[in-house]
Amino acid sequence: MTTSAVHIPGYVAGTWDIDPAHSLVGFSVRHFGISKVHGRFNAFRAEIVTGESPLDSSVSATIELGSIDTGNAQRDEHVRSADFFDVAENPYLTYRSTRVRDDGDHFTLEGELTLKGVTRQVSLELEVLGFTPDPASPDRGVRAGYSATTEINRHDFGVSFNSPLPGGGMLLGDLVRIQLEIQAVLRTG
Repeated sequence: MTTSAVHIPGYVAGTWDIDPAHSLVGFSVRHFGISKVHGRFNAFRAEIVTGESPLDSSVSATIELGSIDTGNAQRDEHVRSADFFDVAENPYLTYRSTRVRDDGDHFTLEGELTLKGVTRQVSLELEVLGFTPDPASPDRGVRAGYSATTEINRHDFGVSFNSPLPGGGMLLGDLVRIQLEIQAVLRTG
C-alpha cells in the first residue's frame, strides 16, 4: 500500500497510544558474519499525534532496554550489561520526531534517537497502513496502523562491544536494522 500526504483513506487527526499487544519493536544484526540475530523489546510506549495534515504529525517514544528478548536468556543478560546497553545506567532508548516529510510512496519521519546518553538524528521510512474503527470493541474507538524501518550504526551510540572470529571478521556487524509494526488507539475524552 502506498501513501501520500495528499490523501490517506480514513485519516483521523488526534492523539494516539500504542497498543503493545498488537505492536512490535524489533531489530536484527549480523552474527558471525553469516546470519542475523533477531530480537525485540517487550516494554515500550509512545504518543503519536496526527495533525490536521499528516505532515504536521509527531511522535515521542520510549523503549525499556531491559525488556530485550532475543530468545536466549544468556545473550539477553549480556546485552543488558555494560558491554552493550549498560541498562543499570541507561535504562531507556528514546525517540522524538522533529519533522515528517512526504517522499511519494512513503513518509520519512525525522527525529532524535537517544541511547546511552548519545543523541543522533535518525530518519525512519514510514508507511501508513490505515485507519479503522475497532469493530471488536466499539468502546475502544479508532485504530491506526504503521510500519517503519531504519538502520543505525551501533558504534554511533557507544555500543561497540565485539569479538574477533578465529577465521577473520568480527562476531557482530556494525549496522542494526530496526523494524516497527505499530497499532495505535485514538485517545477519547
